[in-house]
Amino acid sequence: MKTFDHLNVIGLREWIGLPGLGIDQVMAKIDSGAKTSALHASDIETFERDGQTWVRFNAHVGSLKKQRKQLCEAPLIEYKTIKSSNGHIQERHVIRTPLVLGDRCWWVDFTLTCRKSMRYRVLMGCTAMLEGQLVINPGTRFVQDKPQTNLFTPKPEGSTP
Repeated sequence: MKTFDHLNVIGLREWIGLPGLGIDQVMAKIDSGAKTSALHASDIETFERDGQTWVRFNAHVGSLKKQRKQLCEAPLIEYKTIKSSNGHIQERHVIRTPLVLGDRCWWVDFTLTCRKSMRYRVLMGCTAMLEGQLVINPGTRFVQDKPQTNLFTPKPEGSTP
């Protein structure tokens, strides 16, 4: 039988941090069926900064019962056409930001989309799991400790966050 010694185990739900966006903790649903990660965002607008296109948005990081939002800015990486699980096709803004899970931190691409009808505000897709060298134990939730975003200072992309 093959083992996964070099991979970190996560559950179907985990607390993550997005320190580059000023988000200390938000619950993420782990979805190996989704290629790209998604963040619930509203009021999305693009603007120019130092000759580069950026995006400003409200990230919704609270729960359905206790709503909370964080004003965020990040460089726009690209626009991506996404086909949702119900077949709906949507063009989304894509940003790249450090993600903290447990005691690890790495760069992850997120599409910005309205997830107000969804239970979880963040969806972590399989690309983020591959880059983070993660394996899912589907019978568990919250395997990793809550993120300690204060231990990580976002550094330029291409370097270890």
